[in-house]
Amino acid sequence: MYQVIARKYRPQSFAELIGQEHVRATLENAIEQQRIAHGYIFSGQRGTGKTTVARIMARCLNCEQGPTRFPCGVCSSCREIAAGNAVDVIEIDAASNRGINEMRELRENVRYRPARDRFKVFIIDEAHQITNEAFNALLKTLEEPPEWVVFILCTTEVHKIPTTIASRCQQFSFRAVEFQELIARMEWICGQEGIEAGPDALGVIAQVGEGSVRDSLSALDQAIACFGKRLTVDEVRSLLGVFGLDALGEVSRALEAGNSQMMLEVVQELERNGRDLQHFCRELARYFRNLLVARIAGAETRLIAASPAEKQTMAGIAAKFSEEDLTRYLQLTLQLYQELQFSLQPRLHLEIGLLRLVHAGRMLPVEEALSMLAAQQGKDTGAAASTVSSSLKPPSPSRPLRGGPSPFAANVARRKNDSQPPAPAPETAQAAPAAGTGPFKSRLVSALRDAGLTFEADAVEHAEVAESGNEIILTGPKPDHFILQSSELARTAATLLGRPAKIVLRAGEVSAPSTPPPPAGSEEAAKRAMAHPGVKRFMELFPDSQVRQVRDLKE
Repeated sequence: MYQVIARKYRPQSFAELIGQEHVRATLENAIEQQRIAHGYIFSGQRGTGKTTVARIMARCLNCEQGPTRFPCGVCSSCREIAAGNAVDVIEIDAASNRGINEMRELRENVRYRPARDRFKVFIIDEAHQITNEAFNALLKTLEEPPEWVVFILCTTEVHKIPTTIASRCQQFSFRAVEFQELIARMEWICGQEGIEAGPDALGVIAQVGEGSVRDSLSALDQAIACFGKRLTVDEVRSLLGVFGLDALGEVSRALEAGNSQMMLEVVQELERNGRDLQHFCRELARYFRNLLVARIAGAETRLIAASPAEKQTMAGIAAKFSEEDLTRYLQLTLQLYQELQFSLQPRLHLEIGLLRLVHAGRMLPVEEALSMLAAQQGKDTGAAASTVSSSLKPPSPSRPLRGGPSPFAANVARRKNDSQPPAPAPETAQAAPAAGTGPFKSRLVSALRDAGLTFEADAVEHAEVAESGNEIILTGPKPDHFILQSSELARTAATLLGRPAKIVLRAGEVSAPSTPPPPAGSEEAAKRAMAHPGVKRFMELFPDSQVRQVRDLKE
């Protein structure tokens, strides 16, 4: 009966194991020093050798010459363990034996000594599928088993194993096998089988395996069954449904040219050939990832699972794009792949997603956009002042900037005018400015009052104003002193200066203003008003406020 390659060339000793040096070194040293634990957890992705190492461990422990890290392979114990019919090595499939009754039976079996060998080894595959109740039934036995028992739990989802179980075992994490090690292993197997296969064809098979030895050897077995003794890269790609750099390169060429029609033609060609669109999107995401890695780390990096020739090709393609563009393409492709998993119209989603990539490639970098904006500001000073003070994004042509005070500022000014007498005329403000003011401050206050910005004018009047290039620095007693419409204030300041202006608000000490005049009204009523607790509290909260008039309601 034919035996598949994955079973025929299964490692029988630690020396034949590939890609798991950290596990091999630890277990070999433990056996050499006779420090054998009673429980192990082997975790990692599928096909990386967890069950294989468990069997090798059982052979090392039960070999007639052992315990040894070099099992002889010829004694009855080694041969029976390799064939899978050893009496004292019990393999349990936890996917079908996951209940509490099976664990109770295992617990009863643990009590008896091995029939022939030195250790009784229990290999529990897919251990994460055991129920919590069954794990609880195994707790005491796993913590303090007899001296002749060794438990080995193999799992692909170690996070599902309870911490009470994990804390009683030594854990080993199996890694994905590197690309070059997989190719070397398959080249050796092809030499043993008399198969002619180039590195490119084996590279495609290794890519499909994604670091799993068993998956790679299964794909190799399938290719040999289909094409015989000679494997070519094109035939292997067509069999396994892998997209080459030529097919994926059409997308990069369309992005480089910014051609949306080429993108639609790519989708049409996929539909015509009956290719899986979701699989194409997955391969496209991996392609953009490899381009990004090649752009960052160069063509000689080990982070790309591809042959040296393909790495050089991808490095040349990646040089035509920036790192930011490739990152954006990868993110959009991953989003598209997620949408295709639930799409009822995969072709439409793929077309829209590819067109989105083209549009994303036309986006300018932030630095370039800011430089263009600065150049435009130099042409239009008035518009630039409002743009700089409000935001870095130019206003939309369909929504021009509104002139005059905002509704909020107008409402505040109207309430203030209703509760207080009219503010002094601009001439008065210019004739008798507050302490520490200069000509520019007076003109700014006057311009604000002319524009109806009474609230802003009062705030500027009670602040110190300083010029520093294109910045107008307003210093107030505390940060909440300024409740301003910065865009309107910046526009007014830019008009007075004749250049763009930016308003900067700071908190600091302000020179004391002149002594406010006594409030108008009878002297006795003014004294009573100033002595009122509410007025005193208000003056404490607002030290710059003034009581200008007192009216006796009894009169």
